[in-house]
Amino acid sequence: MTSSPTTASAAALSQQRQAENFPVSLRVLPRALREDLVSVYDVVRVIDDLGDEAPGDRLALLDSFADDQHRAFTGGQPQRDVLRRLMPTIRRRNLSEQPLLDLIEANRVDQRTSHYDSFDELVGYCRLSAVPIGRLVLQIFGYPDPELAALSDDVCIALQILEHCQDVAEDHRRGRIYLPQQDLHDFGVSPRALAGKPASPQLRALINSEVDRCERLLDSGDRLVGRLHGWARLAIAGYLAGGRATVTALRRADGDVLSTVPKPSRVRTGWYALRILVRAIGRRHR
Repeated sequence: MTSSPTTASAAALSQQRQAENFPVSLRVLPRALREDLVSVYDVVRVIDDLGDEAPGDRLALLDSFADDQHRAFTGGQPQRDVLRRLMPTIRRRNLSEQPLLDLIEANRVDQRTSHYDSFDELVGYCRLSAVPIGRLVLQIFGYPDPELAALSDDVCIALQILEHCQDVAEDHRRGRIYLPQQDLHDFGVSPRALAGKPASPQLRALINSEVDRCERLLDSGDRLVGRLHGWARLAIAGYLAGGRATVTALRRADGDVLSTVPKPSRVRTGWYALRILVRAIGRRHR
């Protein structure tokens, strides 16, 4: 198959993994875990591409993908390579289909909703667009505990909103505004201000406020990592570190997300991961 919005090539998906704020699959993980994390990530990436990039009727494409995905979860033969690659992971990890159905629904929402009135509404969207990813990761590592899932939800919501903060200009070009309308009003930021550069002082203040909210949500990740063991602790510390490093990048830019896209460095992400792991080990031995 050739690469397209509906059938992304393995090479294209690999490039997209490298661009993420966090390590999709740490190289030190056992091969089976790496393969399972990558197989899930690739499906998530294709779903997002269908909702963001695909030409034509995106709702119809998402519906078609959902049907094909269901075949993968029910022992059928899906048409798409990315779903065939997912099938061994489904069997090994006893994955549930609902998180991926939620992700498809989030992309359906994107076709009819271009903005969110309040922060709570944005969080509700993130429960479809981001939370399912964390729950899939926990399933891969064998942690179905609802309390751990709730902690993971906070981390995933923070990661999603941080990404929205980074991508304000790109989202605006696509006709979407993920910064809550109430927050735009409260900080005196007009939608037109999202198109120019540099960011206005009002927009910078708004971004810094959203970053503060995200940092508080990321605090749940410290408790989550402390309750995990082995490879799960290492991998999820890496995801959390990506969020912490993104917070730092946005603060170093003082909220100016229009002049450039603030990105965390690999070195800083690694430093945060080490710090998170050391603190988790220290709490365990107290």
